[in-house]
Amino acid sequence: MENLDFGVQTVIKLFEVNGTVLGITTTHINTWIIMAFLIVIALIVRIKIKNFKEVPESRFQNIVEVIVDIFGNFTASTMGEKNRSFSYFYGPVFLFILFSNLSGLVGLRPPTADIATTLALALTTFFMIHGYGVKAKGLGYFKGFLEPMPLLLPLNIIGELATPISLSFRLFGNILGGTIIMGLYYSMMPLILRIGVPAVFHLYFDVFAGALQTLIFVMLSMTFVSSAMD
Repeated sequence: MENLDFGVQTVIKLFEVNGTVLGITTTHINTWIIMAFLIVIALIVRIKIKNFKEVPESRFQNIVEVIVDIFGNFTASTMGEKNRSFSYFYGPVFLFILFSNLSGLVGLRPPTADIATTLALALTTFFMIHGYGVKAKGLGYFKGFLEPMPLLLPLNIIGELATPISLSFRLFGNILGGTIIMGLYYSMMPLILRIGVPAVFHLYFDVFAGALQTLIFVMLSMTFVSSAMD
């Protein structure tokens, strides 16, 4: 038990700053593995799409079109029909977060169990909120920080800064919590209870919680961005 370490491990040391070792970590490697997996799938779809018909004739085309429709309809229902094109961004983000959350099923440490990953995703949402807000409303967008009265400007600014923090910690905390619980289970239980029984816990902590947190993160991101634009 005393040897358990649920932190991010440095695999390749590159340099050291004030006693802190910096380099390539398990998060980097696992993120690259997931990215490579998704890129391969994307390339396969790109090659196959040349043979797609107006009326689907293959199961593969049906599956691809169903997935595209799901993301398109999900985006339209959350952000409005005029913002359906955001599905081209949030679809891949959804898949990346989902596969990151599910990577624990194959023995990888989920990249989303690292605050650096979730904070990067949340900061992307943060800059999109204000970028698209300014694009839609011009500099008048910043007048919203003075509503309902100018005295609330500091509170409104704090509220905006809290958005990426809450987004990142919600996803990070839930995935890391599941990772720690499963690690404790495998370290504490005898071999006989490590076979079959953990599948029930993986079903909840990896599959159910992973899919739910993916949906929550993407839906909240969509809502924040569309609210800034409207």
